[in-house]
Amino acid sequence: QVQLVESGGGSVQAGGSLRLSCAASGYSYAYSHYCLGWFRQAPGMEREGVATLDRLSTTYADSVKGRFTISRDTAKYTLYLQMNNLKPEDTAMYYCARVRRIGDACSLDVGDFAYWGQGTQVTISS
Repeated sequence: QVQLVESGGGSVQAGGSLRLSCAASGYSYAYSHYCLGWFRQAPGMEREGVATLDRLSTTYADSVKGRFTISRDTAKYTLYLQMNNLKPEDTAMYYCARVRRIGDACSLDVGDFAYWGQGTQVTISS
């Protein structure tokens, strides 16, 4: 079955950088064809989309544009989120996710995604 495992979270000061990774297993065939995304959830808040990537394009939340970059290494079946110039408001649990089928909608909407990792915590201090 599809499994997604995040890593790379941690605690850094504002202005710092982190790179999150999401290792996929259980569906190596056509890995690059599926829409993948990063989401985050702060305490007491709803889960929100951060960035998504499909074969042709990437989409970013306005709050992270210019600071975060989503990418994937198809040879390693790994999704990345490079986060620069981090702010205290970026503090949250970060999750990677995949849509159910190739060709499914690839937006920042949580409801578009069927498979989720367990999350990795990112904490930014001022």
